[in-house]
Amino acid sequence: MNAVRTVLALGSNLGESRSTLADAVAALADNPGMKLVAVSPVARTRPVGGPEDQPDYLNLVAEFETTLDPHTLLDHCHDVENRHHRTREVRWGPRTLDVDIITYGTAHIDDEVLTVPHPRAAERAFVLQPWAWMDPHAKLDGKPVAELAARAADLPGVELFEGE
Repeated sequence: MNAVRTVLALGSNLGESRSTLADAVAALADNPGMKLVAVSPVARTRPVGGPEDQPDYLNLVAEFETTLDPHTLLDHCHDVENRHHRTREVRWGPRTLDVDIITYGTAHIDDEVLTVPHPRAAERAFVLQPWAWMDPHAKLDGKPVAELAARAADLPGVELFEGE
């Protein structure tokens, strides 16, 4: 299979989020079917949806070349989440790690387990802004990611994370 460019969004707001994100990027790349291309700066973001009393998130976006098919990639993402003690108790609730497939080449997939491009990515600055920092020329379904980020309602809650 030819390599496909894929963009993954990672977020964490429980535990040692900064090191969890770094470890998760390394774990995602530690697969013969994955080659890391680029990683965005880390953003600190206010939670979007879910319980109101949860801590801020740290988010980043990473681009890979992959020879994994989309569903195997999803399984790999879930495996990395599970290795970081991810639980799914509350929708959009706090989590040690969340890994979402934002794009898989130019593919459009909509089945019972996977939707690509991610159905809410075009309106979420916590995905779009780090992606635009990483690649100012990136496009999502033909639309400039930076322009989508500028219009996203949650943009005021996104800031560059300067911490450790």
